[in-house]
Amino acid sequence: MRFLKFDPFLMGLLTAVLLATLFPCHGKAVPVFQYLAITLIGLMFFLQGARLSRQAVFQGIVAWRLHSVILLCTFVLFPALGLLAHALLPNMFIPEVWCGVLFLCCLPSTVQSSIAFTSIAGGNIPAAVCAATASNILGIFITPALVSVILQHDGTAMGNPMDIVYQLLVPFIFGQICQPFLGAWAHRNKTLLSFTDRGSVLVVVYVAFSSAVVEGLWHKLPLDQLGMIVLADTILLFTVITITTIISRVLHVPYEDEIPIVFCGSKKTLASGIPMAEILFPPSTVGITVIPLMIYHQIQLFTCAVLAQHFKKKMDQISAIRAQTYKEQIQEMPQIPKRV
Repeated sequence: MRFLKFDPFLMGLLTAVLLATLFPCHGKAVPVFQYLAITLIGLMFFLQGARLSRQAVFQGIVAWRLHSVILLCTFVLFPALGLLAHALLPNMFIPEVWCGVLFLCCLPSTVQSSIAFTSIAGGNIPAAVCAATASNILGIFITPALVSVILQHDGTAMGNPMDIVYQLLVPFIFGQICQPFLGAWAHRNKTLLSFTDRGSVLVVVYVAFSSAVVEGLWHKLPLDQLGMIVLADTILLFTVITITTIISRVLHVPYEDEIPIVFCGSKKTLASGIPMAEILFPPSTVGITVIPLMIYHQIQLFTCAVLAQHFKKKMDQISAIRAQTYKEQIQEMPQIPKRV
């Protein structure tokens, strides 16, 4: 139930935003922090490649039967809901916030928390591992393409999507090449690498919000917009959770497979999303663009923590019924006479 507590990472994000608001980097410090952010992002994806086993990558790519549902929810359902909301309520947010909402809808699923929640709920952990891996690997290609199609059609200025390949995919592939040599070390130092990942994101957030503050972020974003973002993110999350549950029931998937479908299909990655935003969007708009993602991140942690406990109780009941059924079947089997 640790996810029900106040997330320390969120505390770090809020601190980075506060520092950027009070002490934004400017002048000669800007290129220094920008190069630092690019370096840390590359290092983060290199280490992700180094600690991810070849088997997990292979399974994440080829095990498509269960994962196809999750990938469709992640890269089709989410963007469709975002575009529908934008079409119905175009004046609900300022353009930069709508850009952030649509960008959120294009992102891949999370890895660590999706697997953690599936484990807490007693679901199919290997399926969650493969699905989250596939989502993140494919997201390196799919997310920039989706963002390019959706936001360029909406008239939003974007950076070069190929920068994703240079700054994210190339370090990841290089990490995979080094995985046989660094894999064991990476698994022994998960805490250190987690700190490195989160530290990289915090630096990127500071750089992004510094540029946004200099451009007048808090004058462009009224407080009522923040409240509407919380409401929109909450409705989006619960809509997707409901749809993924209905799809699982319609397809008659086992309950232990429904759990990773719901968790992996409804979650969005903050760790990869913020670096992607830093690459894809102009510095003056990145700060506003990532706000819907940061808020969605915390809402999904609270919601999925409660949902995991509900799934756990249901799985315990199903396991007890299965055990009882198996026991009765054993008792009903004809006894084989013992040989004298």
